[in-house]
Amino acid sequence: MGVGKGLYTPEILALAMELANTPWDDALPHKGTARSRSCGSTIDVALATDPAGAVTALGLRPHACAVGQASAALFARSALGRNKAEIAQSRSALAKWLVGDTLRPVWPGLENLEAARAYPARHGAIMLAWDAALDALSGVRAT
Repeated sequence: MGVGKGLYTPEILALAMELANTPWDDALPHKGTARSRSCGSTIDVALATDPAGAVTALGLRPHACAVGQASAALFARSALGRNKAEIAQSRSALAKWLVGDTLRPVWPGLENLEAARAYPARHGAIMLAWDAALDALSGVRAT
């Protein structure tokens, strides 16, 4: 579980740098935000969806620690093509995994956050991108 590696592993720091690949885009129609109550980190998500409600474009504006940024980068890597229900299901599984209730959810790259599970104060930051995306998708209806 990353014991002895510390929180800010090279993997987490490298992922945090990836957010430069997903810049904020004011032109995207659906916007959401989330804030971690435990650490104060925030993230804004802007996205577009197709008529079926699947995410087709994504932009992020993070104000979060490296762990929150790394998690947001993992979200961004695999969010395209997913709909609100899929994101909500993965968010629920992620929350359970963080507290040790289940196996790691099926979302590419989450093994890179293994060390952060031992830091409950960072769990809220890990959830930010999923929460902000669900906020952005709250008014989106598939046709």
